[in-house]
Amino acid sequence: MFYYILYPLKELFSPLNLIQYITFRTGAALLTALFISFMIGPAIIRKLKKAKITQVIRDDGPKTHLGKAGTPTMGGLIILISLLCSTLLWAQVLNRFILIILVSTVWLGILGFFDDYLKLVKNHSEGLPAIYKLMGQVAFAVIISVYMHYNPVNPEYASKINIPYLKNCFIDLGVFYFIFILIFIVGASNAVNLTDGLDGLAIGSIGISALSFMLLAYIAGHAKFSSYLRVVPVPGAGEIAVFLGAMAGAALGFLWFNTHPAEVFMGDTGSLFLGGTIGISAVFIKQEMLFFIIGGVFILEALSVILQVVSFKTRKKRIFKMAPIHHHFELAGWKESKVVIRFWIVSIILALVALGSLKIR
Repeated sequence: MFYYILYPLKELFSPLNLIQYITFRTGAALLTALFISFMIGPAIIRKLKKAKITQVIRDDGPKTHLGKAGTPTMGGLIILISLLCSTLLWAQVLNRFILIILVSTVWLGILGFFDDYLKLVKNHSEGLPAIYKLMGQVAFAVIISVYMHYNPVNPEYASKINIPYLKNCFIDLGVFYFIFILIFIVGASNAVNLTDGLDGLAIGSIGISALSFMLLAYIAGHAKFSSYLRVVPVPGAGEIAVFLGAMAGAALGFLWFNTHPAEVFMGDTGSLFLGGTIGISAVFIKQEMLFFIIGGVFILEALSVILQVVSFKTRKKRIFKMAPIHHHFELAGWKESKVVIRFWIVSIILALVALGSLKIR
């Protein structure tokens, strides 16, 4: 919004010329989202407490979690509001990528909100039935897939995926690419949801992922940088960096309240749209495979659940003490804060490894 209102006034006030630069607007979006989070966070937490929208703790989980009972949840509203407001203020909202990502954020945010609302306010033990939640995610992923079929981000690479660390190495999936997109987006959304089980774990990892993809989005949208670093050029993708900068700021702001011992949990209201929009951003900048590295913690969490379920159903044996895997380490004797910080360290290492692909080709 500021771009359209203030930039035309640059002749009257020359410092407004800064607004044309994506780097400036990305930094401003990060700080704005952080500031909004700090401003609205306490009020939202108070309202959630007053409405008694609090976390229900599983009886079969780690016993140390029983003390979390009564902690407000649906705190994803803090992230959602600060992210949307900051993006609307600093991004070029008429950019096609920003429009789609904003709609995705709202769609998945509402889906997560209804799940939390039914579970915590209406006392439906399972919240929104899993099949309906999955259908909501799949429906939107199908829309994204169809859109990209008719409006590829780069026609030359429409159905190709880039293999990191290899020079000019692409695999053309043909029509299967659009099925891949569908599974990828839904998987990313649910992987973050599964990671959200310890104070600060999911939101800290999201912040690291957002910053990593922010840099990749800026490079993809910059003709000279993308050519020099041999990244698939995607005209207009630089604006995605503004959105991801706002996400990083919102994540940092929410972490202030979510750090151990948490004052509030994000719930599905936050986790579904955070994972989904990170996945969509990776698809738009043609860096889908790097998500499996940058989002390695999310992938590990999801795989641990899949392996646990398959093992128990086929062998009647568990691989982990408890899944997702962060609970396994808790039951193995690690303190919650140690698990979280070590997972953050792993996330940072994986992000650096992934960004190393820009030079190792």
